[in-house]
Amino acid sequence: MRPYEKLLRCYDCFREKIDFQPLIGMTLGSGLGDYADGIDIVSTLDYRDIEGFPVSTAQGHRGRFVFGYVEGVPVVVMQGRIHYYEGYDITDVVLPTRLMGLMGVKALFLTNASGGLNPDYGPGEFMLISDHIADFVPSPLIGPNIDELGTRFPDMTDLYSARLREVVRGAAKELAIPLREGVYVQLTGPNFETPAEVRMCRILGGDAVGMSTAVEAVAARHMGIETCGISLVTNPGAGLSPQPLSHIEVQEAADRAAPLFKQLVTASVRGIAGVIG
Repeated sequence: MRPYEKLLRCYDCFREKIDFQPLIGMTLGSGLGDYADGIDIVSTLDYRDIEGFPVSTAQGHRGRFVFGYVEGVPVVVMQGRIHYYEGYDITDVVLPTRLMGLMGVKALFLTNASGGLNPDYGPGEFMLISDHIADFVPSPLIGPNIDELGTRFPDMTDLYSARLREVVRGAAKELAIPLREGVYVQLTGPNFETPAEVRMCRILGGDAVGMSTAVEAVAARHMGIETCGISLVTNPGAGLSPQPLSHIEVQEAADRAAPLFKQLVTASVRGIAGVIG
């Protein structure tokens, strides 16, 4: 089945089960999924209940859409994302992003857990994504263009919307939450990076590295959806610390940062809604 046909089938399944119009879409990364449990939930939809929808197998990812309100703002929250390393085609990885676009979202808020490349970034710090490097994973736009979604050659100059980043900066300042800003690098995973790969990513200009997000941002941009993203730095990249890397470390760091993360996201969503109206 062609990607667009599959997308439309998923959308029809959504329409049959859910009557809700979100303004903002949110994708929650490793250890950050509990945020969705605290919103004013109207309904939920498990990925398994959407015909043809890829199912998240990553540890700590619940695997469902949550529909509801964040301080009166209608949102759809992905509680668990799809990763390329799970063995899915790249078009399946971004299918959820495209589905949220068909649902009507005007802005996409991406979050993830990442390894620090910049030696100035410590575990538990938040990084506002200003740009990304995704040359190590396939572009989700490879293949016949889906003209119904966007143009063949979309511009990526303002991929992470300048005006939405200004909103997030303002929210962080208001809450007195330290916020870094930098370039995110997406690699395939699932293995953590080698020390040499960490050095390479740093030489290329990266500040944090992970296994998601960039391809979702590209798919959203293709559809004309404004995008912003926050990366939680959970650990130094390989070679920057004597400690071996583990997913448990990622989860623990995310758990510690969760209270501040929830405050920052809530304030940002409120501000973004005011900007995109």
